[in-house]
Amino acid sequence: MPYKRTTDSGIEIKEVYTAADLPAGITGSGEQPGDFPYTRGVQRDMYRGKLWTMRQYAGFSTAEESNARYHYLLSQGVMGLSVAFDLPTQIGYDSDHPLAEGEVGKTGVAIDSLEDIQTLFKGIRLEDVSTSMTINATGYILLAFYAALAKQQGADLKKITGTIQNDILKEYAARGTYIYPPKPSMRIITDIFEWCGQELPRWNTISISGYHIREAGSTAVQEIAFTLSNGKAYVKAALEKGLDIDVFGKRLSFFFNAHNNLFEEVAKFRAARRMWARIMKQLGATDPKAMMLRFHTQTGGSTLTAQQPMNNISRVTVQTLAAVLGGTQSLHTNGYDEALSLPTEEAARIALRTQQIVAYESGATDTADPLAGSYFVEALTRDVEDAAWKLIEQIDQMGGSVSAIEQGFIQDEIARSAYEYQQHVEKKEKIIVGVNSFPAEEKDSIPVFRIDDSIRDVQIAKIMDLKRRRDPARVDSVLQHLNDKAASGENLMPAVLEAVENRCTLGEIADTLREVFGEYKGT
Repeated sequence: MPYKRTTDSGIEIKEVYTAADLPAGITGSGEQPGDFPYTRGVQRDMYRGKLWTMRQYAGFSTAEESNARYHYLLSQGVMGLSVAFDLPTQIGYDSDHPLAEGEVGKTGVAIDSLEDIQTLFKGIRLEDVSTSMTINATGYILLAFYAALAKQQGADLKKITGTIQNDILKEYAARGTYIYPPKPSMRIITDIFEWCGQELPRWNTISISGYHIREAGSTAVQEIAFTLSNGKAYVKAALEKGLDIDVFGKRLSFFFNAHNNLFEEVAKFRAARRMWARIMKQLGATDPKAMMLRFHTQTGGSTLTAQQPMNNISRVTVQTLAAVLGGTQSLHTNGYDEALSLPTEEAARIALRTQQIVAYESGATDTADPLAGSYFVEALTRDVEDAAWKLIEQIDQMGGSVSAIEQGFIQDEIARSAYEYQQHVEKKEKIIVGVNSFPAEEKDSIPVFRIDDSIRDVQIAKIMDLKRRRDPARVDSVLQHLNDKAASGENLMPAVLEAVENRCTLGEIADTLREVFGEYKGT
């Protein structure tokens, strides 16, 4: 019996593809880039008109140190900033909270107040740069910090561009940095949609994220199925609030992973665009821009190996090509040392140069959707789409993503796929170079980037100084006002902005909503 090859999603790969494998409608002139359902890309000329935004995800230690890294990256040619936050910031604790011990500044930058944001972006005009912030449960607070700083800089809020991740459903399913139960969390998200529609119209209000679902162990098919299902849930929640799908739909963005199977990844991106366009049309969108799936890509952190870490440069290059050939709108490339530590400056520079070499030297940007018409790629795009639709139908039958998460379906599917993948690696049915095959004797010659625990003391001193200088009666008043707005069901964002402008800390604001909404305890 001949050996059967499949993708990691279990899609069987034929030995040879011919014209007979092309999906109906592909032959002839067919769909063009920029045409519904956007399989071939959201712009007619794609990268001939404008390259993707080259972002490098960065943030560590204090705001001062992260600011220095941002200025370095901007000097090296990045086109936009991407902010990583530490775990206490992500789950609504100030650096002086007992649960913050050992975590301050480790996975990202520590942000406790508006003053930290002022330091983080010192010397950077927010009108001149697009900023992506990877933050979810406390995203409403970080967005308010950012808007308050923009106002202090005299910026026109109507011109401010960027993205806030703000995708809480995948936190329940894959990551775990949630605070509040699903229902009030969805209310906060739709409040952000509404407020940004009026105040920050060019801001991407959510980055619906498959990245973390994939990092948790899902397949490519599961990544887009679960992500698009979550997207449907957000759209339906916004429609129930009375928002206009042709307005908020234009500010929805997505965030996907790029792994090593070049052709499956390209097919995944093409299928996701096609599927989202049809979902939005079905939900009532009529504006073409509200039906376009625009996405950021990050290369796969879980694919990086601690063994022979320089091999990761090759992996990231393949993943970069997958994202570009798949039509990404922005891209972060991982440092080769990220299986060992946060990236060093050298690793971050090599990662950025990888994007620049693909952009300017590879020829991949010379024509839109260069793999279109390939017998293999077109067939694989169809197969990925068909498999993803089947999963979405299962979720719909359960009542949508929120119900599927509450029932544990999505979590169980991810866990099963992660286990099966690991079994394939351990049995050498899947080869990972330098891990289960092609070993080499190694010396500990890779420099490792470490964060000193003493920075917590620095942050605590800042918080104490801030509290000495502010008006405590005013702080109590604005926090009570926020509590009242949360209880009344009114839009929270104006009260949150008022709180940050009056020097309330992130933890104080998050705790105010904890009093009203409670905390979610995972099952």
